[in-house]
Amino acid sequence: MHPNALLLQRLFSSLNQHDHEAMAACYHSRATFTDIAFDLRGKEQIHAMWHMICQPDDHTSDIRAMFHVIHADDRSGWVNLIDDYTFSSTGRPVTNVIDSHFTFENDLIMRQRDFCDPRAWAAMALGGVRGLFAAQFHFLRSLKARQMLLRFVDKHSEYQSAFSSTQEKTA
Repeated sequence: MHPNALLLQRLFSSLNQHDHEAMAACYHSRATFTDIAFDLRGKEQIHAMWHMICQPDDHTSDIRAMFHVIHADDRSGWVNLIDDYTFSSTGRPVTNVIDSHFTFENDLIMRQRDFCDPRAWAAMALGGVRGLFAAQFHFLRSLKARQMLLRFVDKHSEYQSAFSSTQEKTA
């Protein structure tokens, strides 16, 4: 098995173990992460997100990931992923089907781009009118995700320097 396939297995196995430290160790210091809500720059911002997902409000989340590494070589990787979890803001169950695409540098993840159906996600996570708006408008999903992450970072000083310039812009 290619070493980057093992890296991707380690990333998602660590998610199932709620081990955000092990997940962060998979990323390059200049890594980027994007999905339907987040646009993160640097390992520390990505680590903060995974910490929030694994241990929101300092308790262990119920997230479970089923994944299959479709491809991994020296430059790129692709994982099919299904995340099952309770969306913390609403208490609603979510089954999110994701195509996760990666690029690698120096045996670490340099870029992760996750793709899923925003309409399906919003209907499960939010439902109703809120779900309709969130499905249609990326900026609403992004704003809400950013606010949740910054509230988390406010309680975790180890990540604050990674967000200091962006907090000033959003304040």
